[in-house]
Amino acid sequence: MGELFLLSPILQALLASLMTWALTAGGAALVIFTRRTHPTAMDGMLAFGAGVMLASSYWSLLSPAIDLAGALGQSPFWTAAAGFLLGGALLMGCDALLSHLLPHGAEITGNRRRSALLIASITLHNIPEGLAVGVTFGALAALPAPAALTGAWMLAVGIGLQNFPEGAAVSLPLRREGLPRGRAFFWGQASAIVEPVAAVLGALLAVHVQTILPFTLSFAAGAMVVVVIAELVPESQRSAHPAFMTLATMLGFAVMMILDVALG
Repeated sequence: MGELFLLSPILQALLASLMTWALTAGGAALVIFTRRTHPTAMDGMLAFGAGVMLASSYWSLLSPAIDLAGALGQSPFWTAAAGFLLGGALLMGCDALLSHLLPHGAEITGNRRRSALLIASITLHNIPEGLAVGVTFGALAALPAPAALTGAWMLAVGIGLQNFPEGAAVSLPLRREGLPRGRAFFWGQASAIVEPVAAVLGALLAVHVQTILPFTLSFAAGAMVVVVIAELVPESQRSAHPAFMTLATMLGFAVMMILDVALG
């Protein structure tokens, strides 16, 4: 782990976000090998990733934001609350805009326009995830602690786990609509290509404008919590085994909590 401190936070953010993109591509690649995926396994990955992301939103984002705001002479609770609420509100607003184009529950079959909107929706949700990875690694410039480094990588792993079924959720419907497997895979993996871009931008902002780092950390936390509550948890609970999905979410939360607290 110590060797990672030799890498710049920006480079680590790029590497971590490339990992999350690669896992999305792995999910999208299922379209090449199979016509369907095991729904319980996919939902379980969503649920576990949701737990990791929810725990990370506090220990890797909000808690460092509160500590750093105090160190910078800012109001810890007002800075954290404002960033958290604004990040969540912005993502909810974007979701509301997309909902006018793609009503909730609309069937994504036989309609290329709806498929394009599905890609746009998942791509939109990948932006705050990439931002969260970027600002978490960028914060290492101000808080170079082993626990912070571990938390940043665990956050990336949690996001990557829930990206895997998202890649399949894009590529498989496109294949059912008649797209060649190669093109369906391309659009599935392309939905996450925004994550490395957002991660690098978030890391650059966190490293070079550290006075707004508490706000950006809180902002990313708010956006990520909205993704977990509005998308990942409801999607995983549609499974035939909702109790198992609840346990998977709690397990993901507990794993992230144990790592952060034990290594902190």
